[in-house]
Amino acid sequence: MAKRHVHPQRDKIPQETMKDECHIHGPGYPSPLEAMKGPREEIVYLPCIRRNTGTEGPDYLATVDVDPKSRTYSQVIHRLPMLHVGDELHHSGWNACSSCYADACKKRDKLILPSLYSSRIYIIDVGHNCRAPRIHKVIEPSELHEKCDSANPHTTHCLANGEVMISTIGDPRGNAKGSFVLLDGETFEVKSTWEKKSDSVPFGYDYWYQPRHNVMISTEWGAPKAIEKGFRLTDLEAGMYGHSIHVWDWTSHTLIKSIDLGDDGLIPLEVRFLHNPDASQGFVGCALRSSIFRIYKTEDGTWATHKVIQVPSKKVTGWMMEEMPGLITDILISLCDRYLYFSNWLHGDIRQYDISDPCNPKLVGQVFVGGSLLKDGNVKVVDEDPNCQPEPLVIKGTRVEGGPQMIQLSLDGKRLYCSTSLYSTWDNQFYTCMVKKGSVLLQIDVDTNNGGLKVNKNFICDFGKEPNGPVLAHEVRYPGGDCTSDIWI
Repeated sequence: MAKRHVHPQRDKIPQETMKDECHIHGPGYPSPLEAMKGPREEIVYLPCIRRNTGTEGPDYLATVDVDPKSRTYSQVIHRLPMLHVGDELHHSGWNACSSCYADACKKRDKLILPSLYSSRIYIIDVGHNCRAPRIHKVIEPSELHEKCDSANPHTTHCLANGEVMISTIGDPRGNAKGSFVLLDGETFEVKSTWEKKSDSVPFGYDYWYQPRHNVMISTEWGAPKAIEKGFRLTDLEAGMYGHSIHVWDWTSHTLIKSIDLGDDGLIPLEVRFLHNPDASQGFVGCALRSSIFRIYKTEDGTWATHKVIQVPSKKVTGWMMEEMPGLITDILISLCDRYLYFSNWLHGDIRQYDISDPCNPKLVGQVFVGGSLLKDGNVKVVDEDPNCQPEPLVIKGTRVEGGPQMIQLSLDGKRLYCSTSLYSTWDNQFYTCMVKKGSVLLQIDVDTNNGGLKVNKNFICDFGKEPNGPVLAHEVRYPGGDCTSDIWI
């Protein structure tokens, strides 16, 4: 059995203070629309990656002040270093969220922080001091390997029964394998896989569940051994990247069907259902062909897809291929279910679509925040107006390197946060200047009435100015939950 780390500070806490008190209700909000009335965010958490940057030391969790009334606005106010070097922190999730709203004894006080490369999982205590988190426990990679034959954990969601579920994208040998690991929500012991052993799928990545329709949808990235080398066309041709989504029976934990999205659906990454728990549709962003597919329940109760958005590739010179895809790497849906947002990491733009008619999304907002098509860069777009290449974005004297990657929306829908790092190996391949100078966190102002996006020139958190050298900041998470962490049941 692998040795587990328990933070020494926790041992000093009186036992009676460690017990969660029951309140009127559990964490989060009773509905997505009620969540929109929640308080404005004052701090956010981002994992900061040192791996493959040339700087020494472990990754860390940064707490960033996003309160415009604060003297430390847009600055890192706390850094929690991990215990090992080379983890590659990536995404995060909660021990409890709005799916546990009916359980008055549940409390959102632990941030689950998986490491995509090392397969180590950190349990972070944010309950004692949300502005200065601390390590509560560490789950070593051997526990995932031995109990679940799984590795490379990615997406974390809490479940209404108190468990925590984390998707994984590989096996311990670096091969592709889509699976789901269950943790006990109190002890954070690795329990088992969620799916039946015979139902693991060829690839894994993200997932979303919708219990009122007894369904979960999961997506695919690629084989860890291929991802780690950087993107190569030979690996794509060798079938080391996915192009399907998987439909699961939520109650029986069994695979119902897999839907092949074809060439237009290569590398389907983030999946989001509409937040209304009665909704029977959602969207998935497919990175390599820069397309968005709608996922929906048909009249006969089966699940189907069709493409509703296509971002055309650009014909270019001075790049690794003759055509450059937008590379959709993140998508999200506003809590009111009116707007869909996504980032084109290579083209450099963030887009806002009105999805009041989910079958026919309408582009209503677009803003460029970096990317690979800048006017002063080496890449030139051919057969198009030269003005299609944007000027570099400079905020408070800092030039934004890299492209828009992870995005997070405020509860009221009026502010969109954007970080610029994807994965350290791919960052080094596509944006070497960002790796040298550090990534950034930006804030985009959103017109929620008519649609529209505008960069807030008063906000930039520059991770190139960190005390021990530049780092790569990734996913944004709010202490009270947000539109990509919380699921209503």
